[in-house]
Amino acid sequence: MRTLSQVLRDSATRFPQHNAIIEESSTLTYTQLNRNVDELARGLLDLGVGKGEKIGLWMPNISQWVIVYFAVARIGGVVVPMNTRYKTHEVEYILGDSEATTLFMVDAFAGIDYIDMVDQARKALPRLKHIVIVGDRAAPGSLRFDDLLRRGAASMADPLLTEREASLNPLENVFILYTSGTTGNPKGAMLSHHNIAHNALQVTEVLHTTGDDVFLLPVPFFHCFGCVMGIAGAVTWGASIVPMQVFKPETALELIENHGVSVLYGVPTMFVLELETYRRGKANGTPYRIDSLRTGIMAGAPCPVEVMRGTMDELGCNVSIAYGLTEASPVITMTRFHDSIGRRVETVGRALEGIEVKIADDDRNPVAIGEMGELACRGYNVMMGYYKLPEKTAEAIDPQGWLYSGDLATMDEEGYVKIVGRKKDMLITGGFNVYPAEIEEFLFTHPQVQNVSVIGVPDAVFGEVAAAYIIPKEGETIAPQTIVDFCVGEIANFKVPRYVVVVDALPMTQSGKIQKFRLRELAKEAFDGGRMTKLAPTKKGT
Repeated sequence: MRTLSQVLRDSATRFPQHNAIIEESSTLTYTQLNRNVDELARGLLDLGVGKGEKIGLWMPNISQWVIVYFAVARIGGVVVPMNTRYKTHEVEYILGDSEATTLFMVDAFAGIDYIDMVDQARKALPRLKHIVIVGDRAAPGSLRFDDLLRRGAASMADPLLTEREASLNPLENVFILYTSGTTGNPKGAMLSHHNIAHNALQVTEVLHTTGDDVFLLPVPFFHCFGCVMGIAGAVTWGASIVPMQVFKPETALELIENHGVSVLYGVPTMFVLELETYRRGKANGTPYRIDSLRTGIMAGAPCPVEVMRGTMDELGCNVSIAYGLTEASPVITMTRFHDSIGRRVETVGRALEGIEVKIADDDRNPVAIGEMGELACRGYNVMMGYYKLPEKTAEAIDPQGWLYSGDLATMDEEGYVKIVGRKKDMLITGGFNVYPAEIEEFLFTHPQVQNVSVIGVPDAVFGEVAAAYIIPKEGETIAPQTIVDFCVGEIANFKVPRYVVVVDALPMTQSGKIQKFRLRELAKEAFDGGRMTKLAPTKKGT
């Protein structure tokens, strides 16, 4: 077992001159990355950051994200990654619930003023002592990232850093990743060094990774796909990372061509757009040179067979399908290189070594081969628990150590798993998990809304988007567009409903529960009949 700090130190020793991070304006070798991590770690120790303190990380995919990631791990802190599309109340909740004492952030991203948002939230965050900013602007009382790095470089805290690092246990908490809850607020899944380091190793072993590989990571670093499978996976082997702050298919293909990218990550939507862009270039007589592509991971949603075939045959990417969840560090199953196209589009592969998988009934007893039930896993990858939520932890993990996913699945005699539905109401929008209850809770704050139910509906680009069925208060009239605009700027953009249906009543059971399955049937009928209109926000914020 290794800590994340040891993973980086080992690769810096074995591959000192390999490029670790390749950005448009700069490149860091493993020697330079490890030195920057040491400097930032000493800077944090100079600030008095103690072992076990929670440190928010609110940045897009940039090199500083990686430096903070390993520096916090090196001093025994706990990284709290934050979605770059969060709004003020979401930032306030995550930092408050995690009891973060320090926040690393950019000054702005994608038109969002982070400094202004944190300023609004800070009064409610008495534990937040330090704010460190990457960017041209600073806030009163904040520190600049480069200044803290220089402070660490000049620090004499080496003995303290050595002592702190030596005290670390791979089974200690190093990450708290917040996952949207089916009810109420997001829950913080606690992951250990070993959870992350070993899962990253196994995932990239399936890809036959070596130090010669170059990873293109358009998937966000704040998500397990980016920070575990991506960053930790690449660093394990001394491979190079090419980060993308904002995904654009043309840019992705250019980066593959310019940097000899061999490993490509993404949700199916990204591969669809890359494939379409590659075909256009070829048809126009200006083909992208992507012969370096070797493999990659597609996850987050089912992959259509034609997309898988095109990815493998035209892009030359022998891609693996991965399935998991944050609470499982995250990967549970993967397809392998020798698996057929059918296996890759109809299943999510077999369990990784050291991970048991079972399909269980409502009483959590195993079902027969081929029968449907809830997927559960047990092994080194199961989270430590939900932060400050022992009851929720006990609901998710039974006394025998089985973690229940909430996903309905079947498993064949060879151990291949097929996901057939979701026991919970979660939908996946562009690779992000979205829980209707979270959107519903916000929509209930609208002064004209009496009742609301949110479901997922199909979308050609994002896989699924949210649709809100709303009953207005008596005497009120609601225009669907106003609901969309009410959400913009208040909840993350991927959670904003793109369909709004105003109704007089919702289908209910005799006990008063909303029948979401019936809403899905109604939505399908409306889609098939062309009676649902997709809405786009009409005010700034998207």
